Amino acid sequence: QVQLVESGGGLVQAGGSLRLSCAASGSIFSINLMGWYRQAPGKQRELVARITDYGNTDYADPVKGRFTISSDNAKNTVYLQMISLEPEDTAVYYCNAIGLSRNLVRLNAWGQGTQVTVLS
Repeated sequence: QVQLVESGGGLVQAGGSLRLSCAASGSIFSINLMGWYRQAPGKQRELVARITDYGNTDYADPVKGRFTISSDNAKNTVYLQMISLEPEDTAVYYCNAIGLSRNLVRLNAWGQGTQVTVLS
C-alpha cells in the first residue's frame, strides 16, 4: 500500500500565494513521476503540473509562470508553489505518484485532496 498525504491548502485572497506539499510513503520501490491535478466543482480533473525523477517539469498553460513544482526524491515529496493566485484556481488539488511498489508492481497512487479557495 502507498499513501499520499497532502497539506498546505487553504483560503487566500486573489494575488496571494500558497505552497502545497505531498509526501508519499509505504511500499515504494521507486517513484518516476509525481504531479498535481485539480478539480473544480462541475469540472473534470485536470493536470496542473508534474515532475519526473530527473527533474523534468510540465505545466498546464493556465498556471505557467505562476506555479512552480519541485520535489525531494529522497523524501518522496513533491511541492507546488503557487503565486498570483486567481479565483479560477479554486479547486480541490490532488497529488499523484507513478512508479513501482516494493514487489515491483506498477503503482499509481492518489492523495485525498486539499482544498484551495481563492477569493476575488
